[in-house]
Amino acid sequence: MTSASIARQKTPADLTITPRDRRFGRDAKPTRWWNGGDPVATAVYNALSATFPKGEAFFVESVRTFREGAPPKLAEEIRGFTTQEVIHSREHAAFNKAALDAGYVLQGLEDRVEWRLDMVRSKPPIASLAATMALEHFTAILAHELLADPRHLANAEGEAARLWQWHAVEEIEHKGVAYDTWLYATRDWTRRKRWTVKAKVMMLVTRNFLVDRTRGALELLRQDGITGPRAWGRLLWFMWVRPGMMRKIFGAWASFFLPGFHPWNEDDRALIKTYEQQAPAAEPGRMVRRAKAAA
Repeated sequence: MTSASIARQKTPADLTITPRDRRFGRDAKPTRWWNGGDPVATAVYNALSATFPKGEAFFVESVRTFREGAPPKLAEEIRGFTTQEVIHSREHAAFNKAALDAGYVLQGLEDRVEWRLDMVRSKPPIASLAATMALEHFTAILAHELLADPRHLANAEGEAARLWQWHAVEEIEHKGVAYDTWLYATRDWTRRKRWTVKAKVMMLVTRNFLVDRTRGALELLRQDGITGPRAWGRLLWFMWVRPGMMRKIFGAWASFFLPGFHPWNEDDRALIKTYEQQAPAAEPGRMVRRAKAAA
């Protein structure tokens, strides 16, 4: 790795990626409209959760491809990232099963994810890493907003809210891993080439994310009998106005295109600290050990 590329990496030297092996909703599964009794709020989060088991497996695959020969600190962070993502996939698979039990059909949403991922996998591995790098920034800024403003989950059922908060914490904690892996993998590229590729990928990822998550939420609302202009109006209001998650993350999303960008330009570990002070201590369960062995 060149000295110039090392200088651009700003992941905190004292950062530790800590897998928290927790299980949610096994005894008390979420109800159909678990998010405040609101079908729209529930649909948005359910549509996002439907992407995680396959999506996070793709992230792991994409990053691990470039672990060989990586600097020791980055290689260790990739291992921590892998373990966290494996556990996330497990918990969202359980969460999605609860949605199925509540009467929702998620197959169409999952098939859409697989279709998108197959298109990326048909390209060279660097394309998968680039997509992962962009999507990890997206998930990190969503996670930041989710934790920074308690109103997003204020009316959610307890176990469901705790699942999303736990997931958000770990997305923040490992938010630099895919980006640092991207810097390592493209260490021989010019700055201009790296910026051009990452900007194009982020624009494509953003377009696909908004289209597919909106489409997925509308499908779940259709299953609740909410369709047409009423469904569109309520969904767009929720996403862009109040609570307006998508509007609130715009500035953080746009920062991705600035010279000198790095996910850790904003050190938001205070959100992790607050969570750790309020949540029970994580136990290093069997799944963590199994995932580390596979990493």
